[in-house]
Amino acid sequence: MTPVLPVPVPAADIASARERIREFAVRTPLIRLHIDSPCELWLKLENLQPIASFKIRGAANAIALADPAVLARGVWTASAGNMAQGVAWCARERGIPCTVVVPENAPATKIAAVERLGGKVVRVPYAEWWQILVDHGAPGYEGVFVHPVADAGVIAGNGTVGLEIAEDLPDADAVVVPYGGGGLACGIASAVHAKGIPVFAAEVATAAPLTASFAAGRAVEINHTPSFVDGMGGRSVLAEMWPLASTLLAGAIVVSLEEVASAIRLLVERARVVAEGAGAASVAAALTGKAGTGRVVCVVSGGNIDIARLQVILGGGVP
Repeated sequence: MTPVLPVPVPAADIASARERIREFAVRTPLIRLHIDSPCELWLKLENLQPIASFKIRGAANAIALADPAVLARGVWTASAGNMAQGVAWCARERGIPCTVVVPENAPATKIAAVERLGGKVVRVPYAEWWQILVDHGAPGYEGVFVHPVADAGVIAGNGTVGLEIAEDLPDADAVVVPYGGGGLACGIASAVHAKGIPVFAAEVATAAPLTASFAAGRAVEINHTPSFVDGMGGRSVLAEMWPLASTLLAGAIVVSLEEVASAIRLLVERARVVAEGAGAASVAAALTGKAGTGRVVCVVSGGNIDIARLQVILGGGVP
């Protein structure tokens, strides 16, 4: 059943999520990136989480809130990789089974990580995978379904990133967040809403449903082209996420695959930070100057990139 999500996510829910996930997620550093750029760049390094992605925050909170009787039968999710790792990590810690449904083009690095954590991987066509997200589940799977995006517990867990940003850089002028399904961007925006810090979504040109939806004034579908930026960009803005995204986000900034690849190289060369495509998209977006010229925090959402793709990028190419 499609949920009705609060706008914004209550501050109390985000604060309680922080206490709930302490044993799973770490408080990641916020560091200055000293480069010539249109703004003062800061990096929130979620690639340093135990699974190299922010997704462990939302997964841990949603699982902690689940019905214990159903949870005893296990957990499952539909994810291109990072939420799958978050759910698998938490399931392993609790000693319960985990199944993850992934699209056929899911990156090998993320799939291997799920299997190392003991998760069972089920590959399906992209359209079937996307429908699970739209329908909030599918028949034939046991236990608690953890939606990777549109779940109040997941969004509250993601919002803990915003709490840390506001505490570590209270005079931030903007935050740029990669937009996949909107769970991270809307969670962070909920956390900093009362402080008046604008949150911008970063999208890649090959899949920018939020930009199209802003233009149309409603959630719309787009033509989705798979790329090495696999952690963001879907066929549409999920209908239940549109009220949050349209209310809480200051806008969307679209960047090219070339700009994302350049940002990945920049992070490795200047900060010794390895980011996946989605994780570097926020930096690419900030470098356009469209998030402003002040103190701009870029959320480096994850670092799970295939080595072969990274080699191509470091060599000056685009996978």
